[in-house]
Amino acid sequence: MNGKEKIEAAFSKEGTCEIPVVICYEGIFIRDHWDQLTSSPWWYQYETDIDKQIKWRRDVIETIGQDWTCLPHFYSTEEQLNMKIEIRQDEVYLVNHKESYERNLSKPQVSGWNPNGRIQSLKPKQEIRSKEDIDRLVRQPDYTYPERLSKEGRNRLALRLLKEIDYRLFPIVHISSPLWYCYQLWGFEGMMIAMVDAPELIQYACDKFLEQRIIDIKTAKALGAMGIWIEECFTDMISPEHFKNINVPLISQITDVIRSEGLKSIYYYCSNPADRLDLILSCGADAISLEEGKKGFDINIEEIVEYVSGRCSVFGNLDAYNVLEMGSEGMLEFEIKRQMNAAKKNAGRFIMSIGSPVTPDTPVSRVRLYCDMVRRNGRI
Repeated sequence: MNGKEKIEAAFSKEGTCEIPVVICYEGIFIRDHWDQLTSSPWWYQYETDIDKQIKWRRDVIETIGQDWTCLPHFYSTEEQLNMKIEIRQDEVYLVNHKESYERNLSKPQVSGWNPNGRIQSLKPKQEIRSKEDIDRLVRQPDYTYPERLSKEGRNRLALRLLKEIDYRLFPIVHISSPLWYCYQLWGFEGMMIAMVDAPELIQYACDKFLEQRIIDIKTAKALGAMGIWIEECFTDMISPEHFKNINVPLISQITDVIRSEGLKSIYYYCSNPADRLDLILSCGADAISLEEGKKGFDINIEEIVEYVSGRCSVFGNLDAYNVLEMGSEGMLEFEIKRQMNAAKKNAGRFIMSIGSPVTPDTPVSRVRLYCDMVRRNGRI
């Protein structure tokens, strides 16, 4: 079976006997390990030349060896014609000759940290006091975009990539939950306070963000995606009551739309799900993905799959730091076997994964070893 077939089987009610292997957040992995993954210069990430884009993506796919990949959006046909990369005195620019506009590009920073050392957390300058404030700050949904995607040529790179992988890999797109987007408006502290003091504003903002995510789902289908990764953050810090009343209806609507579009949904819940696992399962995702045990709590994948008991697919949560980066080869293989053996408790509805993004100091060779080990031990 190829990667696409293995993942499709893992999503099915019958499950699979051949466990697929993936890493989550391959974009972070690529950012932190560019020079180990490809000989292409870093600015190829911004190239309007599709052949150059395909070259570095082919290198990445072949080097990692996992069973899925993320599909990219791309420039419009007009932008592809009028925009070029230019190198001047060791500096890189993306130049739009038609509009006489240029942007100085910088190599993405390992770990994503600001090279100037500035605080990374978001602290909005404008206070949200009304629905009008939200209307002013949240862009209106563009309902025509999924249909325009092909006409504007923004799916050309995705189509080329799909042809390149030739059904060997399962194509996905990432989105974030509507509630997680509220962080952009309020920041962390403001969002948590508003959950209690102004829940009607949180709900109003979430409804607007939900409309945008529905368009994102339709766009993902137009690109050729078969799965949607739904990222959830911060919601372990709100009460189960708030999670039930605000978040469950939002995620349930998202998974309903994903299903109606013929795609599969993966709900990635960050942090401790202990007091709300039933609520997470009630959202109706085709699969759930959880972090590894850390931050003072433990998530035992054997207990999770036994509790889920075939109701949906489950992603593994191999420890990205203690096992993948720092563990011996024996420890890595032992943990892979332990997690894949747990798949039997979920009727084979299991996809081997790590619980969080690959850490910056993890060598690419180690990630490839992880993928190869899963394949060697991949039948249950």
